[in-house]
Formats: sequence, structure tokens, C-alpha cells
Amino acid sequence: MNTAVDALGADMVLDEATPATLDAFLAQVERRAFRMAEMQLRHREDAMDAVQDAMLRLVKHYRDKPAAEWAPLFWGILRRRVVDLQRRRKVRSIVVGWLGGGHDKDGDELPVWEPADQNPGPLDRLHDVQSYADMAAAVNTLPRRQREAFMLRMLEGLDGKETAQAMGCSEGSVKTHLSRAMHTLRDQLENWR
Repeated sequence: MNTAVDALGADMVLDEATPATLDAFLAQVERRAFRMAEMQLRHREDAMDAVQDAMLRLVKHYRDKPAAEWAPLFWGILRRRVVDLQRRRKVRSIVVGWLGGGHDKDGDELPVWEPADQNPGPLDRLHDVQSYADMAAAVNTLPRRQREAFMLRMLEGLDGKETAQAMGCSEGSVKTHLSRAMHTLRDQLENWR
């Protein structure tokens, strides 16, 4: 599994130095945040929107916080934005399923909202890195909370307290979710050991 994590690329590993400015922090996490959002949403434009919204909210509401608090705040905002988009997508597909596309005043059928393409975007662009593809696929099979704990702790390098703050739960819950995620991933990525 270490080979698979290493194959994610240097840009997916957290730089230990805390940036001096909020702009530097956002520049540092932008690419990783986009990849995380795209893996969870499986839609490029929704991922860009989620990251942009999380960055704007961090700047608007938390610019005066100490630099050490930016990471858990940002990842918590992004996590909530991703969950909101997933919920909105699910509700929209249910409503469209019940109502259909509808008809306009002339009786012509209105276009039906189509859910986002379920083909994983990052895997298409990173097809030459098989370990990344296998890791991303395995992570996507995890339940949402386990996936979040794994990505924040292992890929972003947040500690237990920061991860708990970002996920809105206790450190014990983070440990439980991470343990279950690691067990599942070890089973699924046995070939990469």
C-alpha cells in the first residue's frame, strides 16, 4: 500500500511548512483539494466549484485565524461542501425521476437533468499511474466517513485532533473510521504490498 500512496505524486503529500499567508496556504492546497473533491464527486466542474467555494468561505470567515488552524478549517469546509453537492445531486435525481422532465406550454418535452458522468475523472488523466488508479478506486468504495478520515489523515497529513475538527466528530470516531478504512484498503490493495 505504501507504493500506492507514493504513486499519488509529490503534490498529494502535505508540505510540513505552514505558509505565512493565506494566499500561500490556498496555493499550496489547491491541487490536492481539487483531486480530493473530484474523487468524491466524480465530476470535474462540481469539484472546481466545491474547492472555489471552500476557499472563498475560508477567506471570508476565517482570514484572521492563526495559520495553524487554516488546514482543519479548510478541509472541514470542503468536506461539508462536497457532502452538500452529493445530497443536492441525489435529491435532484429523485425529483426528476418522479416528475420526469416535464412539458412546456406547447407540449414539448423539457430536457431532463442528467446526473454527472460517473466515470472517474482523475483516473482518465492519470492512466499511466496504475497504482493511483487502484488506490483511488479502492478509496471510492469506502463508506463516506471512512473515506474522509483516510484522505484527511493519510493524504493530507492532518493529525487526529485536526481531522476530528474538520470532520465534526470526536478523535475516537476518527480512529475508528481510519482503522476500518485501512483494514478494507489493505484487503483490496493486497497486490501492491
